[in-house]
Amino acid sequence: MTSRRNSVVAEDVQSVAALPLPWESLGGATVLITGAAGFLPAYLVETLLHLNEVRGLGIRVLALVRNRERAERRFLAHAGREDLTLVIQDVSEAPRFSGPVDFIIHAASQASPKYYGSDPVGTLLPNILGTRHMLELAREQGVRSLLFISAGEVYGRLREDQFPTRETDLGAVDPTDLRSCYAESKRMAETMCVAWHHQFGVPARIARPFHTYGPGLDLTDGRVFADFVSDLLARRPLILRSDGLARRAFCYLADATAGFFTILLRGENGTAYNVANPQGELSIRELADLLVETFPDRGLRVEFSGGERSGSYLQSPFARNCPDVSRMAALGWTPSTPVADGFRRTVRSFEEA
Repeated sequence: MTSRRNSVVAEDVQSVAALPLPWESLGGATVLITGAAGFLPAYLVETLLHLNEVRGLGIRVLALVRNRERAERRFLAHAGREDLTLVIQDVSEAPRFSGPVDFIIHAASQASPKYYGSDPVGTLLPNILGTRHMLELAREQGVRSLLFISAGEVYGRLREDQFPTRETDLGAVDPTDLRSCYAESKRMAETMCVAWHHQFGVPARIARPFHTYGPGLDLTDGRVFADFVSDLLARRPLILRSDGLARRAFCYLADATAGFFTILLRGENGTAYNVANPQGELSIRELADLLVETFPDRGLRVEFSGGERSGSYLQSPFARNCPDVSRMAALGWTPSTPVADGFRRTVRSFEEA
């Protein structure tokens, strides 16, 4: 990020803040966001700061991060603001800060499969120990709402009759598979949210995002849609390292951000919600072809490579995900960004940076 706010990010944040959500309930509140410089939570920070600018809500944002330099780079456009405070610590350790907290969004997590093989312990600890620390903090502070950012991976291996997937349609996850460090720890964290809610009254809600893309995406993430954005920016062929038949539901970041705030402010305690775009379901090959068509001026093409991904990237064994978002629709949320438009915005945001 530059010292000025990226125009695509600014437009997205404005669109989220313009939604008819009960933003006034955040007035004067302190909102703690863990993993705040990460891909998903950074947009939450951006939105809260924008709300202060346009509505004068006086929200205090506590951005809990492990790496100060990375966070300062990400929020360089907001340097010196009194409504944004960086809290430098590992969420897997007990909180080392004081002061009132009214809302908590626990989003700290290693979400890329490239970490599942190289750092499985570091992948699961924020979801287990970090969730415990945030739930206990919520209990002590009497927060008004806690949102845990889980993942669509909790569903595991599903039957064909479980698509579109409702929040109650759970499949199998092998706990002895190394890759399960992510899905199993997210599952356990969800159970913890429900347990703390029922036993201690903690107002915990759960979001299950699926394949989210947009400005700020880590282009070294290892997931194929991040590779595609990198290829688009470099004007090189889009490389497929599989048959491209796996199907995924792609959701633009601004839509997901609106979904997260909808759950935080309107969701039911102890309840999980799919935050995804079923209209964005495409096979990987279909996505590649769509991107070639969407950027005709770049003269791109799709190529197949027989090589496996290098390093510790652990490929997903699941052939399809397609969520049912009826539960979110009942809260008033619907994703609105077509896949082609979302990737246009994503590429533009990187070219502007």
